Amino acid sequence: MKKVGVVGAGAWGTALAITAARAGSDVALWAREPEVVASINGRQENEMFLPGVKLPDTIHAVNDLESILTRDALLMVAPAQYVGSTCEDLASAGLDASLPIVLCSKGIEQDSLRLMSEVVAEHFSNPLAILSGPTFAIEVAKGLPASVTLACGDAALGQKLARLVVHPKFSVHHSDDLIGPQICGAMKNVIAIACGIVEGKGLGESAKAALITEGLAEINQLCVAKGGKPETAMGLCGLGDLILTCNSHTSRNMSLGYALGQGKTLEEILNERVSVAEGVASSNAVAGLAAQLGIRLRICGIVDRIVRGEVDSDQVIFALVQN
Repeated sequence: MKKVGVVGAGAWGTALAITAARAGSDVALWAREPEVVASINGRQENEMFLPGVKLPDTIHAVNDLESILTRDALLMVAPAQYVGSTCEDLASAGLDASLPIVLCSKGIEQDSLRLMSEVVAEHFSNPLAILSGPTFAIEVAKGLPASVTLACGDAALGQKLARLVVHPKFSVHHSDDLIGPQICGAMKNVIAIACGIVEGKGLGESAKAALITEGLAEINQLCVAKGGKPETAMGLCGLGDLILTCNSHTSRNMSLGYALGQGKTLEEILNERVSVAEGVASSNAVAGLAAQLGIRLRICGIVDRIVRGEVDSDQVIFALVQN
């Protein structure tokens, strides 16, 4: 395997394309936006989603999905709420059933409450893997050290897929738990919104630490209820990603929560952004999935109500950290 197709040219998709190129892979990066394709191919830079980072010349951007169907594997990095429609487009383009798909999007489908693997399985029977972990796109793109989890039911295939992205500053740890990393990846964004609100309101680091601790317990609870392994929540894609996302304004979700805590409305915040904060949709999906599985997640439920405008964040967050 040396030819990689990356589906989605947002910040994380572009960073993964750069990582694959550094690993020696030939990369085709699919973007829906023609201006992104023109920017990457003409100036070796994704000016819309990852400005200021020069891309290796082994990355070629394309606007038609047919161009990536001859790759050895696909990295699916479309926003979580668009994975289903992207799969429909791939099916129309004629995706071969033998082509492995590595899911890199973090979220739960809002309407159906399905994990990304379940969304893809509706359309394809292709071999699947999950890539998740504590990473910021800009840091990975700049070549700073990072480690992720790659979960795959077929260990031999997992080793081959890992070699597509592994290089001296990007390491991969293997797992056979396909459920746990998806739950962790979706929920850490919701907890990060809560932590951002706490920081935005100036409630202190102690309150934020309490939220992270209880948030990790909620992640573990939903992970196990959905069929994942409890130890996954304590690994890179669980605790590691939670710590990163909840403690830095580089996180889209933490910074969104911070703006909410500062008094901005959700509409104002989203209108100022190009990138997607997955926790907004995932908060409602996580709350719905928890209800479906018969469990109560206090923090995620509260974030869902704040995002939907049902409660005032001042009152709810104070009650949250005092209970």
